[in-house]
Amino acid sequence: MKALSVQQPYADKIIFDGKDIENRTKRTHFRGTVAIHASLKLHSNAKLSNKVVEEMVRGAIIGVVDVVDCVEKHKSRWFGGPYGYVLKNPRPLKEPIPCKGKPGVWDISPRVEKEIRRQLKGKLK
Repeated sequence: MKALSVQQPYADKIIFDGKDIENRTKRTHFRGTVAIHASLKLHSNAKLSNKVVEEMVRGAIIGVVDVVDCVEKHKSRWFGGPYGYVLKNPRPLKEPIPCKGKPGVWDISPRVEKEIRRQLKGKLK
């Protein structure tokens, strides 16, 4: 299974708040289910209270989503380009799974994949 590291608060917005585009500087040809890893680092534009930051999960897989396309234009309010990974069908995990992230689309360990599948039994292909 592949993963994509996303800085907070945008990882939460993908899994819990309907963010349907992930903006990137590089195109991807990947299509399919990807685990969303909430990075340790906060996005530079994040304006969050200290309390929210303290409660926010970071450094862990928080759910999965399907990457269905990569576009250069999109009507979504979330699109900022230059490329947008089009996301559908977010599924949150019951419990975050701590792990280190990486840039781009990356392979998760068999242990982490097994735990994702256990938590999302019947919700993954």
